[in-house]
Amino acid sequence: MKNSALIKGTAAIAVGAALLLGGGGTLASWNDSDTGAPGTVVAGDLNVKADTGVWTDRANNKITNIADYKVVPGDKLTYTQVLDVTLTGNKMAAEVAATGATPDNGFTAANVTVTDPVLTVGDTGTGAAVQNPLKTTQKVTAKITFEFNWATENRDDATKSYKFGDVAFTLNQVTQTGLQ
Repeated sequence: MKNSALIKGTAAIAVGAALLLGGGGTLASWNDSDTGAPGTVVAGDLNVKADTGVWTDRANNKITNIADYKVVPGDKLTYTQVLDVTLTGNKMAAEVAATGATPDNGFTAANVTVTDPVLTVGDTGTGAAVQNPLKTTQKVTAKITFEFNWATENRDDATKSYKFGDVAFTLNQVTQTGLQ
């Protein structure tokens, strides 16, 4: 019987020790905690603002009011729209797109050539992509040309009008070159 009591006592001690070790009893290990200050995350921005557009003739003379200008065969007119594009963000990049340039054409298609807007970014060349991690504004120039073909015969398209729709410029964020 002593063995039985000894076995029972040993089992009780083992169960007690297991409870102390695994059950969060008085045995302790060191621990510590601290807080970090990750700061504030601030979003960037992109913005496009159109200046007042300007019409010019083939000789680059400014046309004050396009509605009062009467084109004749051989005329080539250019509409120039300057856009202020602001990109704020360390890895901000965007593309500029022009929409709505499709005209309500009253002329004979063979007598008139109208280009889609051609975009020039800054002073560095033609394109529609703008990359600028700095908080500065860049100039983007959009040009549309209207040419009344010289070969127009007789009185074709005399007194006709060519109504352009509103041209909208959209700035869309893209992944900056070299980023994934």
